[in-house]
Amino acid sequence: MGASGSAAASSVGTAAAGTAAAYPVTATSLASSAVTGKSPLEHAASAATKKECNFLNPLSSKPICVEVTVPPITDNSTPLLGPADLSPDLAKQ
Repeated sequence: MGASGSAAASSVGTAAAGTAAAYPVTATSLASSAVTGKSPLEHAASAATKKECNFLNPLSSKPICVEVTVPPITDNSTPLLGPADLSPDLAKQ
């Protein structure tokens, strides 16, 4: 890459960083959408309604917010006994 190409790439990077600094909410919104697939407003709507909200759902004839079914959690673990849990007779052995 020549000097002009390097300068052009540098100015593009500076412009992108300058734009992100000038519009931090937009940069945050884009980052949130890229990571989670939902905009900050969709996250807020989901938190407020306790449902899963996606503003693009009406395009596929679904409601904006839908109920989220959480499967029941069953605890199948067993207690792990330690030395303090053993009877005094067994602990001496």
